[in-house]
Amino acid sequence: MNPSLAQYGNRIVDYAKKNYRLCFREPDGLLKHPFIVPGSGYTNSLWDWDSWLTDLALRRIAAPVEMERYEKGCLNFLDHMDAAGRIPICILPKMTAFEEYPGQKNIHKPCLAQHALFIAEQSGDAEWLREQYGKLETFVGWYARNCRHESGLYFWLDDFAIGVNNDPCTFYRPDGSSASIYLNCLMYRELLAMAELGARLGLEGKADCYRAEAEALKGAIQTCCWDERDGMFYNVDINLLPVDRTKKLHSGCPRHWSTLIQRIDVWSCFLPMWAGLATPEQAERMVARYRDERTFFAPYGVRTLSKMEKMYAVLKSGNPSCWLGPIWGISNYMVFDGLARYGYTEDAKDLAEKTVRLFGKDIEACGELHEYYDPETGLGVNNPGFQNWNLLSVNMFEWLRENNG
Repeated sequence: MNPSLAQYGNRIVDYAKKNYRLCFREPDGLLKHPFIVPGSGYTNSLWDWDSWLTDLALRRIAAPVEMERYEKGCLNFLDHMDAAGRIPICILPKMTAFEEYPGQKNIHKPCLAQHALFIAEQSGDAEWLREQYGKLETFVGWYARNCRHESGLYFWLDDFAIGVNNDPCTFYRPDGSSASIYLNCLMYRELLAMAELGARLGLEGKADCYRAEAEALKGAIQTCCWDERDGMFYNVDINLLPVDRTKKLHSGCPRHWSTLIQRIDVWSCFLPMWAGLATPEQAERMVARYRDERTFFAPYGVRTLSKMEKMYAVLKSGNPSCWLGPIWGISNYMVFDGLARYGYTEDAKDLAEKTVRLFGKDIEACGELHEYYDPETGLGVNNPGFQNWNLLSVNMFEWLRENNG
């Protein structure tokens, strides 16, 4: 390994070991279980995919006995699920996100079963989840009842609190119009996690049902989201007028399609590789697009929006945070994970090295990490002190060492 790269990687590891306990919180108010926070300004708030992805990183840093205490804070979410299966994206000691933002439509992202499975894999025990499995079924079932389109794809109810806040494929678009590739890849992995948890609990009938649901969703993604012309998976628009055979100039040839591809190059178009649902042939074409310096390929990782898109901008903003091009630790990690999964080892090494240098330089210059970065300069743009999924750079550094990086 290049000595300077090793130096940056070791600096990240030292920083993580020194600061990881800043992500741990004791029970407080509505939060009855110890839990994990993203760090920085997120003082005592439990967030959905943040707690899951931070856990993936902290498991490489903290002692197992510590993690077993705090990572099951995901149970706090199940404590606040309503009868319909709605779980808030965020819980604070005195209120949930539903109370903080009245009228909020979107709920906890479909990653709760994935988080639970990760915990079960680390400990080798899923029994702690047996009494909660039915709640997970209700949660996943809410998405099927409220967010599944006739095409078989899942969609956001509106553009609020989707995680990738101002992704132009959803942001400022009509409610219920965006069948996001990001959402559908999360849901595919969530259904597989439900199947695996069911199998570990001896619930083979339920496991088979979730495997079948995952396979059906995979088929819908392949049918509706893959664009053979561009060699890319895309978000799709489901905001189409209903077929009306009584309407003049419509009845003779009504539409026979249920979705329209949105050819907007966002980083989440690569998530089918992370999810494992792309074919090897599709992955080859996707990687060719990934390597294009005019679009995603930047000196410090993956631009979250192609530089060729008219909406491209590197802005300092909060609520929404900016996903219009800046480098985020989580997008670098998930694209890296997909590249490694499909055997693109050199591309995965390159992206891991860029990420390690990015965060190592930030710690060297500022003594902390930022929420997102300028793709060209590597300078932190927003929210100094942000830890969260940035700590997944430790996982990437260890992967480099294991793969002779």
